[in-house]
Amino acid sequence: MFVLLSVTLCFICYLLCLKLIYNRFNRLWPSSWNNILRSSSRAKGVNLLPIRDPIALTCENDARVLFVTAHPDDECMFFAPAIIKLTELNATVYLLCLSSGNYYNQGAQRKEELFSSCAVLGIPAHRVTIIDNKELQDDPKTEWSISLTAPLILKHITTYSINLVLTFDEGGVSGHANHIAIYKSLSHLAFVGRLPEDCQVLSLHTISILRKYLSIFELPISWLIPSSFFCILGPNEYKKAKEAMLHHRSQLLWFRHVYILLSRYMYVNTFRAVPMEKKKVRFY
Repeated sequence: MFVLLSVTLCFICYLLCLKLIYNRFNRLWPSSWNNILRSSSRAKGVNLLPIRDPIALTCENDARVLFVTAHPDDECMFFAPAIIKLTELNATVYLLCLSSGNYYNQGAQRKEELFSSCAVLGIPAHRVTIIDNKELQDDPKTEWSISLTAPLILKHITTYSINLVLTFDEGGVSGHANHIAIYKSLSHLAFVGRLPEDCQVLSLHTISILRKYLSIFELPISWLIPSSFFCILGPNEYKKAKEAMLHHRSQLLWFRHVYILLSRYMYVNTFRAVPMEKKKVRFY
């Protein structure tokens, strides 16, 4: 009886801890996009989370944000918290998906599913671009060429005057070679100084598989580990992320439903800044 009571008490305390962290996050998160506009300029960045070495959204009028993904469903499986929070702030959010996800010959269907998912997340169809290139096919064993992907990404950044790019890190969240190739391309662009001066790049932190499937209970760990950008979804926002994922009907095998329920990435996103260099190096 004592053991049961102790476990129950610990669980209640942990739930209170989650609530306190979420409330703290909400107090720090900007209450309106107008507050960001008043405090931002090209020379001065915007501190979204002033307590933790925050990123700078360097923009003259607003933030123009680009999410770069590899396949349809990446946007909601991995980036839903960041997309939802930024669209709530009225940021201009774009999505560049570098393949149609045609690994099982479902490319046409998955394109339509992506547009439906993005509509739920708050990204209109005219801001969604899907690349369908025979050299950029969905394949977990194939790492796409930097010489092919980097110019595609750079063109998108310059065409839409993007000042914040969010994508995978060197672990690719799931270790998928296509995810990792995107990080290497953006890391290369940053290293050789090809990105615009006011453009920041953030990579989604890959965590251990144990933390990955702790659901919202992983939150205190992410909160304590320093990050450049941090997003948490509340219950209603999580429902939106789940609804977006359910539009990817071709991918809804049993383990996807487990993922929707248990994956920390459906609730929490933490990003790290990709270092920027000033070198000028030609593409070959």
